Amino acid sequence: MAFTAQDVKKLREMTNVGMMDCKKALQATDGDMDKAVDWLREKGLAKAAKKADRIAAEGVAYAAVINGVGVVIEVNSATDFAAKTDAFLDLVKKLAEAVATQNPADVDALKACAYPGSSLTVTEIMQEKVMSIGENIQIRRFARFAENTSVAYVHAGGTHGVLVNLAVEGGIDVTELGKNVAMQIAAMSPKYWDKSLVPQADVDHEMQVQVALMDNDPKMASKPAQVKEKIAAGKLNAFFKESCLLQQDFVRSDLFQGSVEGYIADAAKKRGGTVKFVDAIHYVKGEGIEKKVDDFAAEVAAQVANAGK
Repeated sequence: MAFTAQDVKKLREMTNVGMMDCKKALQATDGDMDKAVDWLREKGLAKAAKKADRIAAEGVAYAAVINGVGVVIEVNSATDFAAKTDAFLDLVKKLAEAVATQNPADVDALKACAYPGSSLTVTEIMQEKVMSIGENIQIRRFARFAENTSVAYVHAGGTHGVLVNLAVEGGIDVTELGKNVAMQIAAMSPKYWDKSLVPQADVDHEMQVQVALMDNDPKMASKPAQVKEKIAAGKLNAFFKESCLLQQDFVRSDLFQGSVEGYIADAAKKRGGTVKFVDAIHYVKGEGIEKKVDDFAAEVAAQVANAGK
């Protein structure tokens, strides 16, 4: 599999490793990005990869709690300018309201819903919005929580939309607690919510990486395989602490020093109740959408060449 300079750049962004080492990793793994990350980790050059392969698209990731129902939705537009207009933001909020009140099964069902405050459908209103805003607008995805207590958080004007779902006892207000957990999710992008949810295949893969890392360490290479496996198993806690929300260090150390799980228990106790993290949804605007990247230098060169004809 061939790779490009853009692949090297992408791997560097994912791992914070130098360009030459990233190039070597891609050469050694025939351009396979995931294997290249493992190659760098096994050489002791990188930690677990960041989720930097998300190519941004424009639009908004939005979350809200409407009449007790939590909703998170992503709506995309062609430009950032359109996404910041009042007309676009009003559309997103009304779509969230439709999701909360009408419980559509999927995006197609949402398009067939009645648009809040109108006799028209969502599709009909969106057609009007496309004409007035002058850009293509697409509903990409949405989710909702109708049970338990939900807390919504929107980061940086819609780059992240986070919805946290909590089981609350004692009649306490968990708005601040839930927002702090949501902010943790937006900031740290945990791969799993809890270590109990990590698939065994991922645990086995992490063990293999840790053993390979010792195989490449002159001080550890001669150790018996059983010893290496025991050490690797001991390092799984560090993996869980990095990858799992509830095991991560709570970023608001001014409020609590310890894990997110510990913060939730402590904050609930101080409020006179109990809180259990149930689930969460984290939308990142444009996550996984391929966006055209214009090569300005090539574009100028082409224009110059054409001008000479």
